[in-house]
Amino acid sequence: MILGFVILYLLISVGIGLYAATRVHNAKDFAVAGRSLPLPIVTATVFATWFGAEAVLGISATFVKEGLRGVVADPFGSSLCLILAGLFFAPRFYRLNLLTVGDFYRERFHPSVEVLCTLCIVGSYLGWVAAQFKVLGLVLNVVTGGDTSARRISRAEAMPFSFRTSFGAGP
Repeated sequence: MILGFVILYLLISVGIGLYAATRVHNAKDFAVAGRSLPLPIVTATVFATWFGAEAVLGISATFVKEGLRGVVADPFGSSLCLILAGLFFAPRFYRLNLLTVGDFYRERFHPSVEVLCTLCIVGSYLGWVAAQFKVLGLVLNVVTGGDTSARRISRAEAMPFSFRTSFGAGP
């Protein structure tokens, strides 16, 4: 029964993502939903994106082992970082019509600095995405009792969806 709920959750998530992908026509739509969302929705989505599955499961395990001291950096430090970035950087980026930190570096310095910044960010996100997949595999392993077919299903579901949402966003 739990496996059924996990599969239902994945299907609903993919369905919402595929529907949202039909409304993406350019990079601004992909990155900031065309700047059409209200502040509470943006706040919720940023925090939900920042604190993914690996954070939720990893933080609880760290808290059990090390107590409150072990989790100061994540989630408390990360939350403070998001709040400070929202207060000090987001308004300036919005006024300058910039979407990313790389855009800022391109405007302020040179396109080569933008490329270097983007490569660093992509490298860090590979670890973050890998952690998400690892937790998905862990959850499916626990729910299915170690059945490897569930992991194959999750890979078959995740790869095309990731490709479509990442590369189908337009220029």
